[in-house]
Amino acid sequence: MEPNVVEKAKKAVPAAKDKDMGFRKGDFVVYPTHGVGKVMGIESQEISGHALQVIIILFDKDRMTLRVPVAKAKNSGLRKLSSKKVMETALQTLKGRSRVKRAMWSRRAQEYEAKINSGDPVSIAEVVRDLHRNADQPDQSYSERQIYQAALDRLVRELAAIEGMDEEAATERLHQVMKAA
Repeated sequence: MEPNVVEKAKKAVPAAKDKDMGFRKGDFVVYPTHGVGKVMGIESQEISGHALQVIIILFDKDRMTLRVPVAKAKNSGLRKLSSKKVMETALQTLKGRSRVKRAMWSRRAQEYEAKINSGDPVSIAEVVRDLHRNADQPDQSYSERQIYQAALDRLVRELAAIEGMDEEAATERLHQVMKAA
């Protein structure tokens, strides 16, 4: 490799650091397709001869570590935790009336998955609201339960991180909000 290319790559690294969107070690962040994770640090790695700044995110519950290039962080949807105001809007959404469309289940399931993977707490709350079943309602199919549980887990993890509580307390709070509806 030419020394000129390596020098250019080293010079590009500090510039990339300015674009890290303010993520710091120990911050909780949301990656749309995986939910809430914790930033373990930002480090420089050499991949295929190119120096690259990456944000290392640990998803403890899933036992997974994700490395997101700093330059791609915004496009990937990586974001800081929602504000308390956004979470309150999501909790209000849970209190709303279920809006289940009359489309085929496969189409609705795709829409629900897209909402979950959007990472938006209000959209995730819509999925939880629409698929929540009370004791007096009919049983859910296996796939409905799976999607409901995935949405509930995402919402619980973000609520727990925002409020600084454990996931059990966050789950209880969400169930109380849904019972009150």
